[in-house]
Amino acid sequence: MVGDVAVGGDNPLRLQSMTTTPTRETDAAVNQAIAIFRAGGEIVRLTAPTEVDARNLKNIKAALLAKGFRQPLAADIHFRPEAAMEAAEHVEKVRINPGNFADFKTFKTIDYSDEDYRKELDRIEERFTPLVLKLKRLGRALRIGVNHGSLSDRILNRFGDTPEGMVESALEFVRLCEKNGFRDVILSMKASNPKVMIAANRLLAAKMDGAGMDYPLHLGVTEAGDGEDGRIKSAVGIGSLLEDGIGDTIRVSLTENPEAEIPVAKKLAAPYDDKAKGKRGEEKGISLSETGRFHTDNFYGFGRRPSREIAVGAVRMGGAQTVRVVSRVTNTEGLTNVVTASHRTPVELLEWEVRSEADVEAVREFRRNTGTACLARVRRRELLEKAFDAADAVLVSREIPAMEAARAAKVSGKPLFLEAPDAPSLLESAHLASSHINDLVLSLPPERLHEWRLLVSDPWIKENKFPLLLQAPLLENPEERLLRSAALVGALLCDGLGDAVSIGRGTDLARDLELAYNILQGAGSRLTKTEFVSCPSCGRTLFDLQATTEKIKTRMSHLAGVKIAIMGCIVNGPGEMADADFGYVGGGPGKINLYAGKDCVEKGVPAKDAVEKLIDLIKKRGKWADPLHDPR
Repeated sequence: MVGDVAVGGDNPLRLQSMTTTPTRETDAAVNQAIAIFRAGGEIVRLTAPTEVDARNLKNIKAALLAKGFRQPLAADIHFRPEAAMEAAEHVEKVRINPGNFADFKTFKTIDYSDEDYRKELDRIEERFTPLVLKLKRLGRALRIGVNHGSLSDRILNRFGDTPEGMVESALEFVRLCEKNGFRDVILSMKASNPKVMIAANRLLAAKMDGAGMDYPLHLGVTEAGDGEDGRIKSAVGIGSLLEDGIGDTIRVSLTENPEAEIPVAKKLAAPYDDKAKGKRGEEKGISLSETGRFHTDNFYGFGRRPSREIAVGAVRMGGAQTVRVVSRVTNTEGLTNVVTASHRTPVELLEWEVRSEADVEAVREFRRNTGTACLARVRRRELLEKAFDAADAVLVSREIPAMEAARAAKVSGKPLFLEAPDAPSLLESAHLASSHINDLVLSLPPERLHEWRLLVSDPWIKENKFPLLLQAPLLENPEERLLRSAALVGALLCDGLGDAVSIGRGTDLARDLELAYNILQGAGSRLTKTEFVSCPSCGRTLFDLQATTEKIKTRMSHLAGVKIAIMGCIVNGPGEMADADFGYVGGGPGKINLYAGKDCVEKGVPAKDAVEKLIDLIKKRGKWADPLHDPR
């Protein structure tokens, strides 16, 4: 229980956000909390960097109660146990970061002996136990919130900057809670990299299961960013885990006003609250235990599934090739302009719906005039051979027998794409077709995520290494399409599955391409623009985060493959941004510190000069490229 809100068990997924105003400013914090509650947030978190801030939580709570808002509040604590002790007096939950609770990072390499390590744990126990006992006495809840980029030196030196280190960081503190008979605990494993976040949560769930623990899990991709990119990264990480039945409360971290996070969280949660929480993941009919090690020896890490390379016209896919983008075509108006004008989001393989001989000729002419690789989707048997002659490959589903399609593919010498409604049907079709041809690509509906895992765990599929085409759901609502596509396709990409993706209805090719490449970027599968890691802001933030993020993105979004972190303060600075190439971090009022990796290379830069100084730093490190057009 967090106040009156029950988290875990068979309860719905709980939605929460965090205020961005200074906690000492009572009216501003109250108004922002109310905006979050009215949007549907069920828990609001406020930062408490000092005891003074923590004491003001009493006034904020009283003002909210006076206005009729009884929803629980949580205090966010970094570094200061004293602030946590004060906050516990006034709010229903306290969040601590085990990476910096009573610790200050030095990034030193220390060879901890077992005795040294035990002494460190003894020191932590001495500082942490008073908070545990107070929370227990007052009936408060605790979140042990681990962040990938702010693990303690103790954990880093023994486990490295890994999911294993993240999990052990949490469990060290859980054991201290249990030692004192306190179990009102929620755990979180957060990272700005969805792959790391997914792996850590899976490992934590497995470790807890093995130890007989059943603590609720809080899900979130930290520093996801803003706009579409922030929503995609959040959907990839959170959605992947919800598909596995993992997660009890979620926070979507966007560099936007906090109340904007709640509608996104609602849409992400909706598909998973139709049934009791205990059945999430099981309703697919396939459990994680059945499919856990489907193509790699480590389910809690990342490794791309091995596949054979094939040629579809001038496009090669599978093997060591990057994940390709397949674009559906239903409206040919302006198609040539889109194909020839695309740069960052190139048209690689066009999928044509072939319903008539006129469609066949349209494919043939377009392919001849543009040289674009074309895939013909055929549902009528009499068009099969003609489609193979006109296109670079053909896609068939159950309307055309696999053997018949394979014979036509063998005559043409071109690849065959097989689509089926479920894994058993696709496996049967692949067996039949493979007696005639080797160049097969397999595809299932995206909602069959668990069946994808079952399919690729089949020994015969493993041996033949057929490439895989991931197709996103065809939803009408743009935001639902974005979030569900990112969750389902992104989940498979983070599992290392997929050699090509098809995203979109085909009615707006330019938009479909943009979304496809953004999902590939969000899943870390293909980088075609700058990767921005920007925190969602909080009361610690030392500059206008939204305006600054937009300014930096305007100037630097063309730097493909470069990762830039934009952090409001040092707490979310060099640790939290983890593997960023460059960092823009609030160092004081009106002052910015610039980082290269985790090294601070320039301190106290006036905010008015900091963006230009960041560009200079990127140039000095050889990562700059001039944009095609000056964004200013």
